Amino acid sequence: MTSLTPTIQWQEAQQTRQALWHSESGAPAPTRVQFTNDTITADAAYKLACEGTAFLWSGDFQNARQLLQALARRCDRPPKKPRPIAEGTTPSQLFNLHRQSQSQRARILSMVLIPLNADYTIPLRRAPDVVSACIEAFGPITAHNAEQQITVISLRELQGLIGAHEWRKKGVDIPALGQKIHPHYGVFSPVRGEYIDLVATTPLPPSANLAFDIGTGTGVLAALLAQRGVQRIIATDQDPRALACARENLDRLDLSAQVELLSTDLFPAGRAPLIVCNPPWIPARPSSPIEYAIFDPESRMLRGFLAGLSGHLDVKGEGWLLLSDFAERLGLRPRHQLLEWIAQAGLQVAERIDIKPGHSKVTDTTDLLHFARSAEVTSLWRLTSK
Repeated sequence: MTSLTPTIQWQEAQQTRQALWHSESGAPAPTRVQFTNDTITADAAYKLACEGTAFLWSGDFQNARQLLQALARRCDRPPKKPRPIAEGTTPSQLFNLHRQSQSQRARILSMVLIPLNADYTIPLRRAPDVVSACIEAFGPITAHNAEQQITVISLRELQGLIGAHEWRKKGVDIPALGQKIHPHYGVFSPVRGEYIDLVATTPLPPSANLAFDIGTGTGVLAALLAQRGVQRIIATDQDPRALACARENLDRLDLSAQVELLSTDLFPAGRAPLIVCNPPWIPARPSSPIEYAIFDPESRMLRGFLAGLSGHLDVKGEGWLLLSDFAERLGLRPRHQLLEWIAQAGLQVAERIDIKPGHSKVTDTTDLLHFARSAEVTSLWRLTSK
């Protein structure tokens, strides 16, 4: 956290106080901050949060958690007079309404702030030990760190890194691997297993002794390909956290000898008989770094993968594009656009293998986007050069 420069100010005991401000999502420091404690009520806090006032907590940590839960309940409470959705509202407009609602909810819940000492301890009563979680997310404590002043962080973000620490310790069961993958903070967890199952069951191309895994993330697909017998895999990613995460997972699975990790945008040099990519599936702007695993502005990664695929495929090689059609069902990217990009890249579709997702949102009828989630299909597109 040595590179932090933003600051946050508040009034305490009739004096102006200042601290460093940290936000993994890049959110600016709140301009209105109230120094508060356990005496504030949830209703008063909710009203102020909706108006843009944040609360720097000085009371019991567990009471701050309870306040955050109370704010979440108020955010999720159905309005007394629901705003009707206008007739003729398009799926893409519904998606934008959903994103606006989620953004407003996130903004309100981010208003509960927690002080964090330079040694990553929390100077509040009944505060948990978050030192290990902070070291994983922010880096080790250094002598320079120890001389810094207090840093202020959103409690919701702090809970996120605590949750990521637990995910990292416990791991995520991957049935297709018969092993666990341990995601790091800021690296998308492979909790949606349908794309993994597709890679596990699709026949490998002949002579697939080399594969490229584009955008490896946790390294789960590289590990699966190695386990399936691909002798050498080059797995790429631009995110240092993802590369560190993949390296740790591959070491744990004793697969590091088969997988080379490379920091680059999309493709490594050379050609391969198999190139696999699971790009973000929604062409929209992410609101936090971890959302880059889901949101791909203007389909940049998808278009880049398709445009460069033919130039990196061996003769008779295959590119496996793993992609949900959720964006198509929302009207954000029509199917014909995807097919045009494939054709323009000098590619053809050898086969498309479909699978229905099984995540919990598929059955949530209260979700504004249930119409799209319930019909969503994830596909493995087997692409070859023309």
